[in-house]
Amino acid sequence: MLADYFLTHGAYFFASGWAQFAAAFGFAFLIMLFCGRKFINLMHLWQKKGQPISENVPETHRAKAGTPTMGGILIIFAVLVASVLFMPMSNQAGWVALLAMFMFGCLGFADDYKKVTSQSKKAANGLSPSFRLATEAIFVVILVYLINKTMPPYVPDLSIIIGSSIFLPLNSWTLGSVFGIPVTLGFLYYVFGYFVICGSANATNITDGLDGMLSKLYLPVLIVLVVALYGATRIGFMDSVVFLPETSSLYAPLGAMAGAVLGFLWYNSKPASIFMGDVGSLALGGFMGTVAMLLKSEIIMGIAAGMMVLILLSSFIQTMVFKITRKMTGTGKRVFLCAPLHHHFEELGWTETKIVERFFIVSILFSGIALILLKFA
Repeated sequence: MLADYFLTHGAYFFASGWAQFAAAFGFAFLIMLFCGRKFINLMHLWQKKGQPISENVPETHRAKAGTPTMGGILIIFAVLVASVLFMPMSNQAGWVALLAMFMFGCLGFADDYKKVTSQSKKAANGLSPSFRLATEAIFVVILVYLINKTMPPYVPDLSIIIGSSIFLPLNSWTLGSVFGIPVTLGFLYYVFGYFVICGSANATNITDGLDGMLSKLYLPVLIVLVVALYGATRIGFMDSVVFLPETSSLYAPLGAMAGAVLGFLWYNSKPASIFMGDVGSLALGGFMGTVAMLLKSEIIMGIAAGMMVLILLSSFIQTMVFKITRKMTGTGKRVFLCAPLHHHFEELGWTETKIVERFFIVSILFSGIALILLKFA
C-alpha cells in the first residue's frame, strides 16, 4: 500500500526489498511494543483465569497458572498491518504467506478458546488431534495450489526442486490412465506440502512450551529464510537457489514477522507476562513452511529449524514407543522422562532459562549449517 504509493510518487527507495523489510520490521515491532501491555491487560480481563496448566508438565509450571494466553493474536495483527503497508500489492507470494499465517492462526484460536473456556487441565483439552490434522490438510491443499500458481513459467508444474538445477516435475510422470484421463504423480506434491507446512506448524506448536523459547528458536530460521529470499531474487548471488522474482513481495512479511516475534519476546521472556498460545505458534509454523515452499527451500528450512524438529520428534518417539510397548507387554515404556524434549531436561533438573538458552545456541548452529549449505551446496 504505502510502498506502491511511494513508488508512484518517485520514491524509488521503496523498490528495494531491504527497504520494505526494514520498514515492516520497525512498524511491526513498534505495534508490539506500544500495544503489548494494553493487549495483555485486555486478555486478563477477558480470560480471567488465563491458560490452564496441563497436568502432564513438570511441577515447576504450576506457578505459571493465571498467565493469559493468545498473544499470537497481536502478532498476527502486527504482521498483517505492517505487511499490507509495505509490500507490493500486486505480487501473489506475499499474500499466500499471509493467508497461511491467518488460516493456521484461526485454527489455533479455536483451540485456545476451547482450552480457556473449559479450564480443563487434561493434555487433550483443546481440539481433537484428528480434527486439527484434517483441518490442516484442507489448509495445505489450498496453500499448495496457490504456491504452485506463483511459480514462473520455467518451473515445471507441481515440481519439487532441490537446489537450483534438480527439478522433479511430478505432473509429467504418468502412471497410466482411467477412462482416458492420465493419472500422474502430481498429487505427491500436495503430500510433500502437507509434510512441510503441517510439519512446520506442529513443530512450532510443540516447541512453544517454555517462556521465550519459540521466539528465540524461530528468529534464526527467519534469518535463513531472508537470505534464501535474497538469493532467489538476485541472479548470480547463490547458485543453490532457483531464481524466483515473484517472491520479492516476501521481504515485507518476513520483516514484519521478525519485528513482531522480537516485540513479543519483550513480554514473553521469563517470567512471561503472556503466552503465545496455539493461535500464535500454529500461525508462525504455517507461515514458515509456506514461505519455504514459495522459495523452494524446504530442505534448507528443515535444517535451520533442526532444534524444533528434534523437539517434535521427541514427542512422536515418546508416544509411539509407549503405544507399541504397551500393546506388546501390557506396560508402556518411555524413552524420555517427559516429552517434549524440553520437559525431559526440566525433569533432569535444568532450569528453564538454561534450557531456553542452550536450545537457542543449538538453533543458531543449525541455522549456520543451513546458511553454509544455502551458499555452497
